[in-house]
Amino acid sequence: MPSSASPQTLLELLGIEVPIIQAPMAGVSSPAMAAAVANAGALGSIGIGATNAAGARQMMAEVRERSSGPFNVNVFCHQPAKSNPAVEAAWIERLRPEFNRLGAEPPTALTEIYKSFVEDDDMLATLLADKPKVVSFHFGAPPPDRVRALRDADIVLLGSATSVDEARMLVRAGVHAVVAQGYEAGGHRGVFDPDAPDDRLGTMALTRLLVRQLDVPVIAAGGIMDGAGVSATLRLGAAAAQLGTAFVACPESLADAGYRATLASDAAHHTVMTRAISGRPARCLSNRFTALGQVIPAHEIPAYPIAYDAGKALNGAGKSAGEPGFGAQWAGQGAPLARVLPAANLVTTLAAEMKVI
Repeated sequence: MPSSASPQTLLELLGIEVPIIQAPMAGVSSPAMAAAVANAGALGSIGIGATNAAGARQMMAEVRERSSGPFNVNVFCHQPAKSNPAVEAAWIERLRPEFNRLGAEPPTALTEIYKSFVEDDDMLATLLADKPKVVSFHFGAPPPDRVRALRDADIVLLGSATSVDEARMLVRAGVHAVVAQGYEAGGHRGVFDPDAPDDRLGTMALTRLLVRQLDVPVIAAGGIMDGAGVSATLRLGAAAAQLGTAFVACPESLADAGYRATLASDAAHHTVMTRAISGRPARCLSNRFTALGQVIPAHEIPAYPIAYDAGKALNGAGKSAGEPGFGAQWAGQGAPLARVLPAANLVTTLAAEMKVI
């Protein structure tokens, strides 16, 4: 059934004025960014997939200290990692020369550093107590009882899909709207199963397919950097656009100096989809880590987020040695269009650009 949802319908549902969502970007988006975006009339977001319940409570409190507007809290719904000690030991040895070149030693063992929302009771209790306006899912959907609890708390639910099948699964699970994440998008690809075949649909094709086949609003994401891009997705039938890389250069972003410098360099023209950094496919600015990952078969990389334990350690060693090239410098294919603007100014600029298209 084709979607009959209008942009106004979704805006009313989310409680916003501008059909723009700032992507959650765990580790990059900040409470200050989410609040600034909310104050400008769009939907600000924070990613809590890399923290625990206490950290999530603190982040939500910080958003509310700065804004009374609605905001989105994003959780990771990946299947808990299955440890493979042999693969993990081999991975440590594979990275040892890189650590040694940086004057450091690799970890002696790797752990599952993030707990998935599908089994995190403390996080569920925190969200039900704090009741953010919106909760969004990445890497799939949580079990039905968790979806039901969130819906019963009057929380609007979004889910990220990279295919028609994933989108249909999200609708059956009970989301209010689907984020169509095209292959152009930066950061972690939202595939439910990272080892399954991936059709790598682009934002334009995926958005149009979902608009024609779903009966819930569709939010376009991937490669959208300016008002022209937002307007184009609305013409395709999307009810809103989600932008991530566009906000990385904002002063409210948590991106470090090396990340910002790489984003402003020629590397922005050469983003790479890699599993080497975290264990899941993610689009990153071209750097030393992505170069390393291009020659490594996927089956030799530990599961997400166990591989990320090594990736973060290697980045830490690199930063200590003055080498930023091992960072998780996530960015989409529109990266060369990034602008250094305060987050609120970026939203108003995007809105103004939309009106002149």
